Amino acid sequence: MNGETNQQPKGALHGVTLEQILVGLEARLGWEELARCIDIRCFKNDPSIKSSLAFLRKTPWARK
Repeated sequence: MNGETNQQPKGALHGVTLEQILVGLEARLGWEELARCIDIRCFKNDPSIKSSLAFLRKTPWARK
C-alpha cells in the first residue's frame, strides 16, 4: 500500500468551531450587517455570541 491510508481528506473547516466562525463573522461584519444578510432574530434583537450559538446549535435548519 506504500503508506497510503483510507482516510478521507479533511475539509477547509475541519477543526474550526461554530463559535470561532461566529466570532470571526461578527468581527468582520458586525451584528447589523449579519442581521441584514441573515434574517434571524438572534442577530437583530440584543445580539450576543452566547445567544446566537444557542440558537444555531438547537435549530435543525441552521445545523445543515
